[in-house]
Amino acid sequence: MTKKQAFQFLRISSLLDGISFLVLLGIAMPLKYGAGKPEAVRVVGSLHGLFFVMLAIAVLLAWGMMKWKFSRPVIIMFCSVIPFAPFWLEHQLKKEQGSLKP
Repeated sequence: MTKKQAFQFLRISSLLDGISFLVLLGIAMPLKYGAGKPEAVRVVGSLHGLFFVMLAIAVLLAWGMMKWKFSRPVIIMFCSVIPFAPFWLEHQLKKEQGSLKP
């Protein structure tokens, strides 16, 4: 895997995690508590968990390839628990990915 591929995997993982988190908070949770449909949280929560694990793997891969300091992966994982932060992160990573050598 090249550095660009690791970055691409990280960007996609971050976006999927961010979208699933917003769907969980904005759609599934209101369906569970407002409409009495707990299966919404079960399904979306499981997907979100899968995407979170995928993000953690992507962070570890990128960290190893890019030789980042410890603070960089911590910031990336912190962004995953703040609504809308993964979209800011993806924008930052996209700018950084453009400057990588092939």
